[in-house]
Amino acid sequence: MKIRIGTRSSKLALWQAYYIQDLLKAAEVESELVLIETKGDQILDRSLAKIGSKGVFTQELEDQLRVGAIDIAVHSAKDLQSSLPADLSIIAFTERERVNDVLVSHDKSLSLTGSREFVVGTSSTRRVAMLKHFCPHITTVDMRGNLQTRLRKLEEGQCDALLLAYAGVHRMEYDDLIAEYLPTQDFTPAVGQGSVAIEAAATLPIDKLNTVRQLTNHAPTEACLKAERAFLRRLEGGCSIPVFGLATLQDDELTLTGGVVSLDGNELLREEFSGPMKDAEQIGHDLAESILAKGGDEILRAVRQNL
Repeated sequence: MKIRIGTRSSKLALWQAYYIQDLLKAAEVESELVLIETKGDQILDRSLAKIGSKGVFTQELEDQLRVGAIDIAVHSAKDLQSSLPADLSIIAFTERERVNDVLVSHDKSLSLTGSREFVVGTSSTRRVAMLKHFCPHITTVDMRGNLQTRLRKLEEGQCDALLLAYAGVHRMEYDDLIAEYLPTQDFTPAVGQGSVAIEAAATLPIDKLNTVRQLTNHAPTEACLKAERAFLRRLEGGCSIPVFGLATLQDDELTLTGGVVSLDGNELLREEFSGPMKDAEQIGHDLAESILAKGGDEILRAVRQNL
């Protein structure tokens, strides 16, 4: 058996692909990497919201899954669109890394908790809206590109700090640049943040599917992400919509915190639902219904009109 792994070519994407390759190799399963460029990699002069939220970093990999050029596609789970076509599915989620957003800077004295004004670079609509809500004294600039490109822009003085996911910063070994860890009770992360997702087509042979899933899937993380993704799916969210969600497990009890924030940061809805792990997707759906009923539908309507 040989597994062909489709991946983007950025250093962080390759880290994820090598990580999956190592999990397979530990069980003596042979694999090879197939590098694929996506629309999100090619278009760097526009924000993600302007490009479109569906498949920005996944469409080209999914095309190769369908024609059988690759067996699996490896993604950052937070980059996956909330709804997948019927002929594709996520077959595994790896164990989750620490989920926090982090402030990255050469100036370790910078903090979002003080009153000091400075410029933060980010390409995330969610992060921009949350900064406007919690830290209105902070100025933001759009910062596209892979992690190394953003760090170069930081070096050039285009911003004073970057707001990034801890997982990517840690995996690229830039921990020494972390000035502050943002608390998840305020800066709740994007759905799926910290986990690597493996996608496959319905035509993948069952022996390959079972092998990949057995060697790479982390059941507790999978339950959490099923709840988060069900929440996002009901809200019809994507990577350009300021929706946030984080599920945690205590024994078999799953707790999901999620919500939405307006683009100007003035309105933020957040709720928490709990239930048995086996009902993960129902918990996500119920939380979304509650958020929509309490004004989330109006916030999302305004977001979509203004992106």
